[in-house]
Amino acid sequence: MTACKHYLIMGGIVILSILNTQAQNPIIRDQFSADPSARVFNGRVYVFPSHDIPTPAEKPGRKDWFCMEDYHVFSSENLTDWNDHGVIVSQTSVPWVDSTSYSMWAPDCIERNGKYYFYFPANTKTVDPNGRRGFGIGVAVAEKPEGPYIPQPEPINGVHGIDPNVFIDKDGQAYLYWSMRDIYVAKLNENMLEMDSEPVAIQNLPSEGLKEGPYLFERNGMYYLTFPHVENNIERLEYAIGESPMGPFKMAGVIMDESPMNCWTNHHSVINYQEQWYLFYHQNEYSPEFDKNRSICIDSLSFKTDGTIQKIIPTRRGVGQTKASSKIQLDHYSEKSEGAAIAFLDTADMFAGWKSILTQKGDWMQYNAVQFTGKETSLKLKYRATNGGQVQLRLAGIHAGFVADLELQSGDDWKEVDLDLMPVSAGIHNPVLLLETDDPVEIDWIQFEN
Repeated sequence: MTACKHYLIMGGIVILSILNTQAQNPIIRDQFSADPSARVFNGRVYVFPSHDIPTPAEKPGRKDWFCMEDYHVFSSENLTDWNDHGVIVSQTSVPWVDSTSYSMWAPDCIERNGKYYFYFPANTKTVDPNGRRGFGIGVAVAEKPEGPYIPQPEPINGVHGIDPNVFIDKDGQAYLYWSMRDIYVAKLNENMLEMDSEPVAIQNLPSEGLKEGPYLFERNGMYYLTFPHVENNIERLEYAIGESPMGPFKMAGVIMDESPMNCWTNHHSVINYQEQWYLFYHQNEYSPEFDKNRSICIDSLSFKTDGTIQKIIPTRRGVGQTKASSKIQLDHYSEKSEGAAIAFLDTADMFAGWKSILTQKGDWMQYNAVQFTGKETSLKLKYRATNGGQVQLRLAGIHAGFVADLELQSGDDWKEVDLDLMPVSAGIHNPVLLLETDDPVEIDWIQFEN
């Protein structure tokens, strides 16, 4: 989907508005989630992430490390509203998994012949000659993407590692990729449960620094092997290109730089949905002080004319359209002034989300791709303004113009104000909230009503 650029001049500031199918990041807002494997099944997007949880007291080993005991699956038609279909596999439901290890790391899922094959790594009950438990990769099978999934009694024979990824080529041959120091590939049998070739370590990838989380996709006859890699101190997303699912591959560049939140890991997947490419990845926005509790995000992905990937800068706005009747969280802004800021509403409950802070006169926040019906007659806003204030709502882009002035009462408590709205035509608009007075104002959300 092609982005169209428009501009609105306010107080000498040029506000860039990108009209595009734009969900807010993170997309899962009631639990931690990581390592998203996104798939398009039956015209709907399904995401199979791992599930970070606080470390329970009974967990052996490191208390400040990754802790995952099960998998959920989420789905959406519009990339904005996500359904949680609940737990599909847990460490207590798989016969070969050490149910005390909390090591249900990055998974994947794929469809073949009407069945859904869910691949997942975990620590095994058996130990190696040195007394260590290794990682196996197992498969659970279902008749529907949301399950129920039935785990196989044993992991895939001959596969030792983490981060499985499965790709089925145009000729029907399936391939399994995984990581354990190197990135490996092997052909899969038609039954999707056994290897059909010996594992091969993929060559010509960076020799220094951790490599993991492989994800392969094809576009226009080119095969893209994408993976997280620690080039410096934390992971960034890189990729190599080849003419075959097994390579050889040649390094081609960086998809996403190291996390600005300093999250040590990143893990991702890439899909084409309704003629737009998307990158699913994770950050640690809900847990800025502990990067082992992560949350999944989405941003649009695009290609240059030579087939290389345009580097992605993580956004808070994400993708998908937001209905005007929803409570619009300006803190997931598309653009903002330099002085505008965000902060947690409640640092004791970070899933409560964030607030927007307009600190001085002229500060603004813009939220793109709001879907109006043309019947909206009022605007509601939840705010806190210790010394009172006034904000103006405008629309950016090709429909630029004034919408409403809001007089905000002084006080230390959160308040809601409701006032008449100037007519707004049906369609997609980009609201901008502008502070017109000198004292700071905090905004929780805005909402348009009929």
